[in-house]
Amino acid sequence: MTEVPVRILIIEDEPQMQKFLRTCLVAEGYRVVEATKGQEGLDLARTHNPDLVLLDLGLPDMDGTEVTKSLREWSTKPIIIISARGQEDDKIRALDVGADDYLTKPFGTGELMARMRVALRRTARAGQETPDPVMTVGELVMDLDKRQVLVSGVEVHLTPNEYKLLAVLMKNAGKVLRTGSSSRRSGAPRTRPRPSTCASTWCSSATSSRRTRRARAIS
Repeated sequence: MTEVPVRILIIEDEPQMQKFLRTCLVAEGYRVVEATKGQEGLDLARTHNPDLVLLDLGLPDMDGTEVTKSLREWSTKPIIIISARGQEDDKIRALDVGADDYLTKPFGTGELMARMRVALRRTARAGQETPDPVMTVGELVMDLDKRQVLVSGVEVHLTPNEYKLLAVLMKNAGKVLRTGSSSRRSGAPRTRPRPSTCASTWCSSATSSRRTRRARAIS
């Protein structure tokens, strides 16, 4: 059976550094996806679901810490910062918002590869300890890795808060939850405590409500 290559997303705007990283990674057998801007990197992360992200801080459209924050809203894959900023405050800020490691430019190929191996090993161990990323309740299927929700085989698009709330409901399927506790976990607005409804019913209701609002707006 052929082993699937590990996919690395490089978000770096400096051409020489980008070429250096690409050459090193391809030589080690990694599959490389590249972006030169923060938003482009976020889009590629959603479509390619990389196993690890190498991220520069000084990007032309947004700071790398903002990219890290956005990625951490839905992804737990390792993020290694590669930056010329060597101040302790910069390192602390990047690590606090969700980066797993920080490399100051210039750095050697050996150190980069070693840090990547450590991050990937840590992720692999965590994956063995966590439950199946695909949860199913009746006709409702939620794939946490792909960040995809299907109802009767049809993909449903949810807002970030709706997605987080649905994940809480599905992880606790069969249990009675109070809206106050589930909203605190999901970040959704808190409402008067009441037993949560079935996850699939809630998902269908959320999407129907959104379609109704759109229809009213159009009319």
